[in-house]
Amino acid sequence: MEEKSYKELMNDITTFIFDVDGVLTDCNVLVTTTGELLRGMNVKDGFALKFAVNAGYNVAIISAGTNEGVKLRLESLGIKNVYLGAYDKIVRLEEYLNTNNIKPEHVLYMGDDVPDFPVMKVVGLPTCPQDAIQEIKGISKYISHKKGGEGAARDVIEQVLKVQGKWAL
Repeated sequence: MEEKSYKELMNDITTFIFDVDGVLTDCNVLVTTTGELLRGMNVKDGFALKFAVNAGYNVAIISAGTNEGVKLRLESLGIKNVYLGAYDKIVRLEEYLNTNNIKPEHVLYMGDDVPDFPVMKVVGLPTCPQDAIQEIKGISKYISHKKGGEGAARDVIEQVLKVQGKWAL
């Protein structure tokens, strides 16, 4: 049986799950004199995340990071399921899917580094930014032409919604 293309798999997506560092942000962290870690997030990614939520998609974040500012930003976009401090991402994924009665094949996950590997092995559409590590690129069914923090999330959300006829334009 022939494997489906990533565009064909996009027809089945009901759920978007994203890592934060290296996906919704670039890999840079600014450190203040008080030790606070600051990150930048792309507003076009933010628009697409909010648009997906408003269009009725499940949107979740699973990150090992624990920055409350990141959580506030994502919640302001309407994302109710923001899981920070998730060092074992597969456990959090399984809990989220079971709680919300979501099948793994309906999930698009975007990750960029080693902690994302186990999750990406079980979802229907594993994706990554252009600057992900090679091992993650190797298991991704779609590699965005955008880098993390530079529109990679927008890229995959927009493509899925266009394939499903639900994008803004």
